Amino acid sequence: MRQLAIIGSGSWGTALAIALAPRFDRLTLWARNPDLACEMARTRENRRYLPGCAIPSHVEPTATLAAALEGAPIVLTAIPSRYLRGEYRALAPFLSPDMLFVSATKGIETGTLLRMSELIEDTLGSLFAPRVAVLSGPTFAKEISSGEPAAVVIASADPELATRVQLAFSGPALRFYTSRDVVGVEIGAALKNVIAIGAGICYGLGLGGNSVAALVTRGLAELTRLAVALGGEARTLAGLAGLGDLVLTSTGNLSRNRYVGLQLAQGRPLPEIVAGMGQIAEGVDTCKAAYALAQKTGVDMPISEAMYQIIYLGKPVREAIRDLMERPLTNE
Repeated sequence: MRQLAIIGSGSWGTALAIALAPRFDRLTLWARNPDLACEMARTRENRRYLPGCAIPSHVEPTATLAAALEGAPIVLTAIPSRYLRGEYRALAPFLSPDMLFVSATKGIETGTLLRMSELIEDTLGSLFAPRVAVLSGPTFAKEISSGEPAAVVIASADPELATRVQLAFSGPALRFYTSRDVVGVEIGAALKNVIAIGAGICYGLGLGGNSVAALVTRGLAELTRLAVALGGEARTLAGLAGLGDLVLTSTGNLSRNRYVGLQLAQGRPLPEIVAGMGQIAEGVDTCKAAYALAQKTGVDMPISEAMYQIIYLGKPVREAIRDLMERPLTNE
């Protein structure tokens, strides 16, 4: 029996359950909240995080980890980065070395500065060496759940694992490409959210296409420099997990990180913005990690640093833009 367990029933986890359901005979969708699991099972809809999108009849919502994981050869986690370590600790008693783990989380752990695949390996390493792949690319949950065509990347240091997931997941509306560059894919996935906040600020200030194009392009340069410094490949950042995801998140109206930037530009305090969203904008946490990574590696990341100053030090947005424009001149 083809079986998949998805851990995390936010908008992204639910969208993946809907999109991947035709590929599996049995698909379990774990929700932390028992009431949400019961409601999804009863209404066949995630009204809290993905309203209006029907959950297929053979998708089994559950709030019990043992039930979600029983018999599943592939475990896909779509948990916000700040909670991922805790959830893997809770998952550990129900996991086995023969399982394949797919991370669909885009972020960097604050403090440790670990990428999500590293976090999984660090959490489970005392039990067994987990086989991990990462999933990333330009995707909005609403569009994925609606069956609109999209292309994503599945990256793993083990090409056989990546190919296995590619074959298991690919369908008429969701095309998977494989990659060995886990570092590049994860850095692109995480750091594009920081740049997207900056793009939102540009839009919120009423700045035109010139400003947004400049910010996105120079933001891509930052992502590439950091990825290469950490062992990734520059060409990865020119692909779906880099440029593709960056453009979508920086310009799309469904982007939570872009929304944060829009609201910051209008003078709203960050706690108020975040409290009113109902979902997590990963770029807020990742901004702190990006700043720390820049300090640690010595990589020049002026846009990420400006976002850190705005979000965590209260720097006025127009002052931050002025300082970016008045930096010492250099070559591209």
